[in-house]
Amino acid sequence: MAIYRFKVSFEDYDDIERDIDIKSNQTFEDLHRAIQQSTGYNADVSSSFYVSSDQWIKKEEIAFLPNQRKINNGVATMENSKLSSFIDDPHQKFYYTYNFDRPFDFHVELIKIILNEENGKTYPCVSRSQGEAPKIAGTVIIPSVTTAVSEDFDFLNELDFQPEDAEELEQMSEMGINTEQETEEEEEEEKDEFMDEFSDNDGYDPDDIQKDEY
Repeated sequence: MAIYRFKVSFEDYDDIERDIDIKSNQTFEDLHRAIQQSTGYNADVSSSFYVSSDQWIKKEEIAFLPNQRKINNGVATMENSKLSSFIDDPHQKFYYTYNFDRPFDFHVELIKIILNEENGKTYPCVSRSQGEAPKIAGTVIIPSVTTAVSEDFDFLNELDFQPEDAEELEQMSEMGINTEQETEEEEEEEKDEFMDEFSDNDGYDPDDIQKDEY
């Protein structure tokens, strides 16, 4: 059984690469899961491979967990698509998008065909790994923002609050504080104006108020 060796690299991170060996009769789902096992990401999300030109121009799509529109259009699925059915070039390329909700794009290139599998080895497997996969956006928690939300905005949990909304929330909170400060300043100014007008009355003596009481 022939073994395909694919070089997998992040489109936006040139220094992060994986070489993955996989049997020619295995599926794109097998390759998809092997890639995400090597990055530590969750593989059970909607993703797609695209047969590509040498310039990484996307052509035919091979999807995992496709939406209804893709299903209606008859898209090929990873679980039913063997790798060998889409290899027309000894340097075949595939453009690969992982997780359409928070996408990472990859370049997947066939770099070697090994004629015989190695005895005792389980495929697919990672034959080379370089660099640590980046964190997925939205998973980093900012302590100061999290504290403010948990103390003053518990109701946001029921509104499906997203971490990327934290900056806007913080700005709103600051605006509220500024409004309170401005209100206090306005009250002080009104009080001073009242006292100034009262003190300008002819013959006004603060001691007269105490004299009248007796």
